[in-house]
Parts: sequence; C-alpha cells; structure tokens
Amino acid sequence: MPGIVAAARGSRAVVVTAEPGAGKTTRLPPALTDAGPLILLQPRRVAARSIAARIAFEQGWTIGQEIGWQVRFEHRFSKDTRLLVATEGILTARLQQDPLLSSFTTIVLDEFHERSIHGDLAIALAKQAWRARADLRIVVMSATIDARPVAAFLDDCPIVTVPGRLHPLTIEYAPGESAAEAAAQLLARTPGDLLCFQPGAFEIRKAVSEMEARVRDVEIVPLYGALDAADQDRALRESSSNHRRAIVATNIAETSVTVPGVTAVVDSGLQKVARYDAERGIDSLTTERITQDSADQRAGRAGRLAPGLVRRLWDARDRLRPHREPEIHRIDLASPVLDVFAWGTSPHDLEWFERPSKDAIDAALTLLERLGAVKSGRLTDEGRRIQKLSLHPRLARMLLAAAGSSRMARACALLSERHFFPRGAATTTSDLLSAIDHWTTVPSHVQHVAREIEASLKQSGAADAAPRSEMSDEQFRQAVLAGYPDRVAQRREAGSSRVRLATGAGAVIGPQSGVHDGEFLVAVDVQAPSRPGAADSVIRVASRVEREWLEPNAIEHVHRFDDESGRVRAVDIEKYDALILVERVIPADPEVAANILAERWLERGPTGEDIRLLRRLKFAGQDVGLAVLVRAAAQGARALSEVVLVRALSKSDVAALDRDAPDTLLVPSGRRVSLDYGEDGSVTASVKLQELFGLGETPRVGPRKEPVVFALLAPSGRPVQVTRDLRSFWERTYPEVRKELRGRYPKHPWPDDPWTAAPTARTKRRE
Repeated sequence: MPGIVAAARGSRAVVVTAEPGAGKTTRLPPALTDAGPLILLQPRRVAARSIAARIAFEQGWTIGQEIGWQVRFEHRFSKDTRLLVATEGILTARLQQDPLLSSFTTIVLDEFHERSIHGDLAIALAKQAWRARADLRIVVMSATIDARPVAAFLDDCPIVTVPGRLHPLTIEYAPGESAAEAAAQLLARTPGDLLCFQPGAFEIRKAVSEMEARVRDVEIVPLYGALDAADQDRALRESSSNHRRAIVATNIAETSVTVPGVTAVVDSGLQKVARYDAERGIDSLTTERITQDSADQRAGRAGRLAPGLVRRLWDARDRLRPHREPEIHRIDLASPVLDVFAWGTSPHDLEWFERPSKDAIDAALTLLERLGAVKSGRLTDEGRRIQKLSLHPRLARMLLAAAGSSRMARACALLSERHFFPRGAATTTSDLLSAIDHWTTVPSHVQHVAREIEASLKQSGAADAAPRSEMSDEQFRQAVLAGYPDRVAQRREAGSSRVRLATGAGAVIGPQSGVHDGEFLVAVDVQAPSRPGAADSVIRVASRVEREWLEPNAIEHVHRFDDESGRVRAVDIEKYDALILVERVIPADPEVAANILAERWLERGPTGEDIRLLRRLKFAGQDVGLAVLVRAAAQGARALSEVVLVRALSKSDVAALDRDAPDTLLVPSGRRVSLDYGEDGSVTASVKLQELFGLGETPRVGPRKEPVVFALLAPSGRPVQVTRDLRSFWERTYPEVRKELRGRYPKHPWPDDPWTAAPTARTKRRE
C-alpha cells in the first residue's frame, strides 16, 4: 500500500492489478484518504452498500460519518464523510453538476475489468477533471484486466501488480449435471458454505426450489440485483458456525461482493448479457456463455479461506472466450450520450477510453432526437429536464409527459427494475396499467424506487407542472408513446398477434401480454430472437396506441402496376416510420407511369404487331435500341396495351421502314398481301397461286434485295408449294400441281399457260 499511495501522490494516477484475495477493495481506498475525500466507484448497488459496511467494520468507522454510500435513489453520507462508496453513474451525475469534482481529491474506479458503460464514461469524464485539477488523483483497480491500455489512457501512469492469497483449487467438470445435483455433492465434500452461479433471477428461483428438495440442514439463499436490500444483506452476512448456507447468485457475486465462508462453487457457466439491436431498435437480455476471466473469478471465490472445490457444469474441452465484451459495444447508448451532452461536449468529440462505433452513437442520437432531448447536435430544454432524472431517457420522457403522475412513476419503477410481469394477463389496453393495478403484490424495493422517482422529479425541478397523482388511462398510454415513439407496432391483420414494428422488422405479441385488440401498439418490452434465422421477436409488454395519436413523419408517393387492369395506379402513403397510416389515391405522374409501363413491357417482351415491327426494323437495318424504343412508345400511355412500338417512330422513320421493309406486297391480282419477316432475315408472303399468274420474276425487297419466299396456297388456303424462284415454279412444277388441284377445285381456273392467264382470286363461275 505505501508504494501505491506514493505512486498516486507522485503521478496522480495509478493502475492497480490485484489478484482475488489481495484485499484491494477494502484496504486500499481508506489508505488513499490521506490527501482528502475519496469516492470509490463500484459497478453494482449491492456491492456499494456491502463494501461500505465492510470498510466501516475494518476501520472502526460509522456508516454515514467517516464512510458512506450512494446509489441511485438511496444514500447514506454526510459532510463529514471521507470515503464515499458509490455506483459509477453517481460520479457522472456529480461531474455534470461540478465538472472539476471539487468535493473529492481521489477517484477510485474498482472492478474496471467489468467494463460497464458507466465505468467507461466515468473514466473518460474523470480524465478531463484530472487534467484541469493539479490535485486530483485517479486510481483504477482490477483483478483481471490488461493494465497497459488503461495506464496509456492516463498518460502512461505507473502500474502496480499485487499478488493475492488464493488457496489451492480443485476444479471438476460435470456437463449435463443440474445445479442441485452438483450442490448436493459439494456440500457433502466440503466444510464451508457453497456459492452457486446462475444467469438470472428465473434460473435462481428454479435452482433454489430444486436444492430445497434435495439438500437438508442447509439454508438456501438467493442473491441478485433486483432483491430488496435486506434480502441482499442476508445473503452477504456471516453464517453461524453450526449453520451452513448455499447462496445462489448471479454474476453479482463474481468480484467486489464477497460472500463469506465459501469453500465450494457451482458454476453454470452462463450469464445474462444486455444487447441492443440498433437496426430493430430492440433491447434484449440474452443468456450466453461466460468468458474465461469470469470463470476464473467465480472459481476464485472458493479459495479465499481454505482449499476450495469448484464444479463447472460444462465440458472440460469447451473453450471460452478470454475476456468479456465491453458494454459500450453492445448496449443502447442513449443514456450515456445524453450524459455527455449534459456534461458539455459531443459524444463524437469526447476522448473515450474505448470509442464506441459511430453507428452506435448515431443510433443513440436518433432516439434522443425522437424524444426531443437533442436537436441539431445540441441539448434541448426538454433534454436537460430528462437528464436531471436518474432514469433511462425513455422513462424520463414518459414521466415528464405524464406530469409526474404516481401511476407513471410506478410504471417507470417496474421497467427500470425489470420487474417480472405475470403471464396470462387479462385483456387490457396496457400491460403497464395491469401491473400497476396489482401494485400491492409488487416487491417492496420496486415500490421504494417508485416513491424515489416521484421525489426526484420534485427535487430536480424538471417538471413544468405540479406532479399529479391521477391521470386517465388514455393520458397514461399517450405518455408511454412519448417514451417509445420508435417502438410503435401495427397488427398485420385485425385480431392477429403478428405485427410489424416501426423499424420494418416483424414481431409477435407473446402470451405474456394482454393487449389483444387495437391496430397500433407500443412494444415496450421486446425479446429479440435468440439466434439468427429464428422466429420473430416477442413483445412481452405492450400498450395500445390510437391511430389519431400518430403524426405521419413521411409521405411517400407510390406508383404501382395493376396486373388486372394493366394500368399504373398512384397513391399517397402517409407513414409513421415503416408503418402505413393512410393510403390516398392520386393521379399518376405521366413520367413515372411511362417508366413503369416500359419496365413491365420489357419484362413481358413483345407480342403481336410489336414482334412484326421489330423484325421489319431488323430487316431494314435500322439499329434502334429496344429499351429506348419501348420507353419512347410508353410516353403518354395510360395502360400496357397502349405501349405500341410504332408510336415511337417518326414519320421519316415510318417512310424509311415502308421503303426498306414494306408491310405488304402488291401481287398481280391487284391485292396487297402481308409480308412476314423472319428472325433469320427472310421475308415471306402467303398468297393463292392463281393471284400470281403471269409473274415471272420473284419480287425482291429491302436494302439487300432479298427475294420474297412465296407460300403458294390452294383455294382452301392450304400451302401446296414454297418457292423463292417463280419462273422455275411455272416452268417445271406448275404442270404437276395443276393436275392435282384442278380435280379438287374444279370451280377455280387452272389454265394450261400460266404466263398469259389473268391473275385472280375468284372462281370461274364468279368470273
């Protein structure tokens, strides 16, 4: 300790890495009060209270006098307090009120390896005060962190490494074994208390129930952050010499909170991790594998007093990630970004210990703008009011919109404390209202938080109007919308549980919610899919929204092709983010309609006369791009049937086409017959044989003087001969054809000499 104190005095900053059991949390901070008041930061509320009690015991101090503690909505300290144990967010709040932190001489950030968002923000803001004050000192402490980046951030300050006094550990692996089975085994083999790590409150309750059925003469105690302070203290007190205990805890017991008397640890290897999906706008608390440093911390709890026994409920061959992921890279940053603005700078300009991604900052800014807290990169008056409340900006905005209503304060307490909502709620307009209706069943610590929220609103002066205790259900639901403007959802069908979120993502209303009717709702609590490709997100807490409350934030002009009519229809769509509020029919824009019709024509391809025209153009050597031709033909068209390619040709184009690829051919009978142009460049005419009497030279068309291929037809229209050399046909083939046809068609002329016969399409009688 003398070396650490000297380093803090000389360099004004020091990083201390101390192994479990070294006593850094309770022994070092009191020694650093030599220069003046000290604030000791802890990641968790339960740790702040228990550490203050432990230091008071070891130093012979009194809580509220020499030593005190401060967490959100609670504190015990006085003007005489020399050492204040506080959660990390408390430092941020104090720095906003006093950027130089004049009340303290030393800042100690403990358990920095947990890399909470509040810890990252605390060290960033504290560094600014440290640079501005020549007498301010910063000490960063951790058991497992790489100290070099931290020391570099604090201008290459000294690093002091302290060994611990951990007793030998025996580590066993038991994949597939239940926590209760493992606990029963270890309690039979060890003399002390047992600590069992579970990921969350639900798993803790399940494990406690199973242990109570299996283990005798052992007190089984839960420990997690949402418990009342009294229940937390019960888990942390010393057990009597003749009474053993099994404490079932979350990772709250990994580091700074010391559970006394433990010689055995059961580790599920799981933890709850908060993650934020900016694309969906969804917060989630997912169960994940712990990291190797967490596993080491948990195991170390068994070796504080004597040789310990650890039973890990996973396979020894499993490889864990070495270090935990900092919160700054996985959670919603709206709250810390608002704190940075209130402190006096932009989150893009702040010198972060580890800079969050630009996308994460931008997502936070987008939400804060929706809440009215930030505008054009600056904090608004509403933002200042929101920031004064010790709540997430969403909840603070709800509270202000409700003018400090007691009902809304209770709703904020339920959400901020993540109180479990009962399943199978009756039909309601808001799950929050249903939960408030059963307020007497809510845990006392949640009720206490609700009272503190009301009190903090009064003390902060953030509300424009005097707080009101009563408000209508409709006003309540409107206030919920004010806090979750980006979480509006729309049912895909009336009465359906499937909805579309304002982000465009799909979701389903879960069985936990009682909001069964209404087209629109606010998805207050959404559980993201547990794995990629899984089903839609599940909405567990919802509140109905009336259509008239939603102001369109975009109007989209949409043109659509109607397959049934072949026409382009246009609508104005009033939207709320990705949700459609109203569609209104409007006249189609001619230019847009023409483009859509042209695209549809190109998708379908040419038909009928358009095929014939394209072949004529190709035959004539007119190199016209099809897409250009189609788009020109679509100008002014109102339906796909009106997109006719000939409309795209000018008079001169038509004249040139008639010259080089005529549509018809005049035959000796005086009739015009159609010319058919093939893909292969050929040109064909189908004509009755008698109409060509006397024609000896085969007609030629086009720039290449291509001979016309004649399909010579019998009077019935049946082809009898195909030729491109009429002279040869008359001289060689006609006599044989005449013999065959004159018997079949005696009423038609079949002269011996086709050269001198009059061409005709009529019968003899009619002649």
